[in-house]
Amino acid sequence: MRTAVVTASYVSDFDRCRLMCESIDARLKGDWVHYILVASCDVALFRRLEGPRRRIIDERDLLPSWLVSMPDPMSVGRRRIWANPYSLPLRGWHVQQLRRLALARHIQEHVMFAIDSDVVLLRDFDVVDLWQGDRLTLYSRDGGVGAVMRSNHLEWLAHSDRLLGIGPYSLPANDYISTLIAWRTDTCRALLDHIERLHGRNWVRAMLRSRQFSECMIYGRFVDEVLMGAGHRASPNGLCHVLWFDDSYPRDIGGLRQFMNDMEPHQIGIGVQSFVGHDLSDIRNVLLEKAA
Repeated sequence: MRTAVVTASYVSDFDRCRLMCESIDARLKGDWVHYILVASCDVALFRRLEGPRRRIIDERDLLPSWLVSMPDPMSVGRRRIWANPYSLPLRGWHVQQLRRLALARHIQEHVMFAIDSDVVLLRDFDVVDLWQGDRLTLYSRDGGVGAVMRSNHLEWLAHSDRLLGIGPYSLPANDYISTLIAWRTDTCRALLDHIERLHGRNWVRAMLRSRQFSECMIYGRFVDEVLMGAGHRASPNGLCHVLWFDDSYPRDIGGLRQFMNDMEPHQIGIGVQSFVGHDLSDIRNVLLEKAA
């Protein structure tokens, strides 16, 4: 089963993305090709990362023409927004999710293995191990979403109720969100088809009824509550050790060392969210220490 490694990125994450690519080239085994999905204005920069197994994809080849990227006037051009006729302007994290979903209709690989720009692989991993027999491993943490969350999980659950025609959700609910996850490409295509049949419109337009959405939650609930688990086998063992919040560890190199030492045996990489505030140079230094 050939695997499409999928990363949606942008200019401010370029250096993190470069480190991620280095780790993929060193650690990822098997039959794979890496697609990096970026805005048109970032294509030239990211071309530096292209190689025999890595391709840069312009979002204009994936998304509807009515979704238009432009400088954010509120940030003096430092950030971008995506204007459209169906919702308030989108931010980068919205559009990165749309790119990943849209790619399913443009590739032939059997699996889409999503790896965020701020992930670094630390252990060897063969993409064939994403499978359990003929079923793809789906990250699913039973009861991971409760009534009180530090993120927008409840809004994401409500959005997926409407989008998929399921629910209403009940708590505790399963959590499908991580920074290193695998989807079946045929299932992702079936998801987009399902949304369009249900709403009678393009799936992107249907998603934009609310800007509070999570592509991981949508895919996971589609598998479990529409397909009844077909083609997948759930596992609570996430492949990535993720630093989600800035108060989880001290915000210095000592905190990074503590974080890395807490990796579980089944985890193959770390993900230090860019908004947490750790310098990339510190991350590189800790990685070098780990390798020594």
